[in-house]
Amino acid sequence: MDASSTFQDTLPVSSDALLETLRDWGIAFEYYEHIPLRTVEDAKTVQGAVIPAGEGRVDIKNLYLRDKKKRNYLIVLEQDRAIDLKELGAAIGAGKVSFGSADRLLEHLGVRPGAVSPLTMVTGAQTGVQIYLDPALRDAMRIHVHPLVNDRTVAITPDDLLAALERWGAEVKWLEF
Repeated sequence: MDASSTFQDTLPVSSDALLETLRDWGIAFEYYEHIPLRTVEDAKTVQGAVIPAGEGRVDIKNLYLRDKKKRNYLIVLEQDRAIDLKELGAAIGAGKVSFGSADRLLEHLGVRPGAVSPLTMVTGAQTGVQIYLDPALRDAMRIHVHPLVNDRTVAITPDDLLAALERWGAEVKWLEF
């Protein structure tokens, strides 16, 4: 199974259910469907075409990491930010970190590789995942995120994203670079 909406009903929370929850909460978003995107390079093929680009719109990359104590982290960064895992581990107080496996990703964030986004905290907040956001997201007009699948993107304001994360019980921490 891949991370597309074709298999959303095999996830703990489907993309459709997530989007309905956001609507019920009064969270506005722009919705886009596109080819499955697994990497930043893939995403750049649709940015500015299927997904609007422009001032104030921030595209992101998401890292699911674990430390030696088996703590789980979701790191959300502006897509072109260069990052050193050793420095990142130190910055979040985790020491040495590495990427979590596909099985752990599904267990802790409820998605498959290629669909990680801040919205995965709908599951991650309940499984103890710690989320860290890039400070560049504070100033965005819209942040582009996958709604649990990698063939859909929603554009959401930072305030609405933070409101959803708070409702799920996620304690957001800001990275300081």
